[in-house]
Amino acid sequence: MKSFEYAAPKTIDEAIGLLGERWGETEVLAGGTDLVTCMKQQIAAPKRVVSLKNLAELKGIKTEGKAITIGATTTLGELIANSSVQEHFPALVTATKNIMSPQLLTLGTVGGELLQRPRCWYYRNGLGLFNDAHVREGDNRYHAIFDNSGPALFVHPSSLAPVFIALGATMIVIGAKGKKREVSADNFFQTPKSDDTRESVLKPNEILAGIKVPIEGLKNAVYEVRHRQAIDWPYVTAAVALSMKGGTPSAARVVLGHVAPIPWRAPAAAKALVGAAVSNATAAKAGEAATQGAKPLSKNEYKIQLVRVAVKRAALAAGAA
Repeated sequence: MKSFEYAAPKTIDEAIGLLGERWGETEVLAGGTDLVTCMKQQIAAPKRVVSLKNLAELKGIKTEGKAITIGATTTLGELIANSSVQEHFPALVTATKNIMSPQLLTLGTVGGELLQRPRCWYYRNGLGLFNDAHVREGDNRYHAIFDNSGPALFVHPSSLAPVFIALGATMIVIGAKGKKREVSADNFFQTPKSDDTRESVLKPNEILAGIKVPIEGLKNAVYEVRHRQAIDWPYVTAAVALSMKGGTPSAARVVLGHVAPIPWRAPAAAKALVGAAVSNATAAKAGEAATQGAKPLSKNEYKIQLVRVAVKRAALAAGAA
């Protein structure tokens, strides 16, 4: 690990003032469960690390009117334990519990989980994020089956991002001079085009302050297909949120995880769930629809079947919630 300057500001304005204008110059430290690993592997070598530990306004979960706001430095364990989250957003609880590691649940933060860097093993072994030739010609069993026509072939690693998108959440971002902006979770994540960008619309001198989730009475669930119930990332996840009218979905959102460089919306699957009772048949139809547009690489075609399974089971779980 290269030497770096460490700062622990006491206000958000001070923290933002310590950030750089370009990615890589400075890094934000929340729980540190991903950043410290990246620095040890020399994937990241910032000149300055800015800790958020003293910023009380980024912590905690508040219910305000018809929304719940989750501070970005709220730990994953605190998210699971919150009674309002348990009541309204069981999909969030399930997705967080599936992370499994007591260490990650204790130290890892909600914002850090959303903004962790890709788990692509070529990237993690120092071959860069845009390693088209290595991935296409090598072992690509865990890589993208959607949005993979360009050089970005990794999958988005967050377990919570698909759920927040399905729930219609909004990301609260604070920049220079305390300027605040809100970005829908659906538009927050992006496929980077170069090393000068990241996997979200955050700018290098901005901080994710929190996530606001509307309380809309949505039936919601998430299903993950995993190799093992341990400290690992899923092969495929599916988050489903349903607006119900008379026992039938009147609107739906289906979002896939670990299949594309961003959390992947599946509008055809959502459409298949609307207007009919959630049954094995309609859930299976939604699962099939979710595979539309998939373009597997040489070793990851198996993910198409996992998408079918994950969407079907998440839809059935949401319908029964």
